Amino acid sequence: MADSAAVFEVLDDLIDESAELDGLVRALPPERWAEQTPAPGWTVAHQIAHLLWTDEVALLSATDAERFAKLTEAALANPDSYVDEGAEEGARLETAELLARWRAARAALQEALRALPPGTRLPWYGPPMSVASMATARLMETWAHGQDVADTLAVTRQPSRRLRQIARIGFRTRDYAYLVRGLTPPAEQFRLELTAPDGALWTFGPEDAAQRVTGPAQDFCLLVTQRRNRADLAVRAEGADADRWLDIAQAFAGPAGAGREPGAHA
Repeated sequence: MADSAAVFEVLDDLIDESAELDGLVRALPPERWAEQTPAPGWTVAHQIAHLLWTDEVALLSATDAERFAKLTEAALANPDSYVDEGAEEGARLETAELLARWRAARAALQEALRALPPGTRLPWYGPPMSVASMATARLMETWAHGQDVADTLAVTRQPSRRLRQIARIGFRTRDYAYLVRGLTPPAEQFRLELTAPDGALWTFGPEDAAQRVTGPAQDFCLLVTQRRNRADLAVRAEGADADRWLDIAQAFAGPAGAGREPGAHA
């Protein structure tokens, strides 16, 4: 994923994912922006405001490391609520302004990330990220928060090949899910085999690994973004360590998520 072509592919997927979510909300009347989503305390407006806030912060990471460092200090001083506060601030905007700012922020971030030379490392809330990792993280978050919006609006989204990027980050963040809970990650590598939307097989990890996870790609992505409870998904584990991972998997940074209750979207 280090070469420019691969980075541009992820960024193109991010454009498409953002456009799909934009299409869900652009014509909503104000009262629907105020509807509660499956994320406790977050309305549709909060979901878009969070994406706006994160895109603007990511833009600072890519263009102004000094200002970003000051934001990091503020976040460390208030680790339990700084994300919610960012979403709350944006959610108070008029919906037209919120949508316009989100569009401008994601366009500016696209331009900034495309202009960075290969090998650039971007500061973030934790270890620095490559350009590809930053783009993939933005794609993952856009898809995940878009799922909350789609669930609120009772819209069924069609899975796409973009899920491969989200599955990859979900697989690569395996150890983080343990560490954020104060647990020691398994030393053994895992194998992940997912059925893509078009029926192809997406694989990650060594073919001969004893610890394995299999299932539909969409279900795995819903699991690692904690948009569905494991009990409601067709994701299966072989091996005790793999089974444990499916209980704690999370592709997003920050504290361990509480996840969703079983049967909430059955």
